[in-house]
Amino acid sequence: MKAKVNEGCISCGACVSTCPEVFRFNDEELAEAYADVTEETKDAAEEARDSCPVSVIDLTE
Repeated sequence: MKAKVNEGCISCGACVSTCPEVFRFNDEELAEAYADVTEETKDAAEEARDSCPVSVIDLTE
């Protein structure tokens, strides 16, 4: 599964703190997905997506 953080990230850090195995801050201090979602990280990645206050995270198969 692939994760993507779309435009509109507000740098709140919810995804980074919820699923650091998939999300991190880039040089502009915006969240980015740097790793694929695995079976082990799927639940945390979905929680990160669902807790995003601006709904900018997409998860695709």
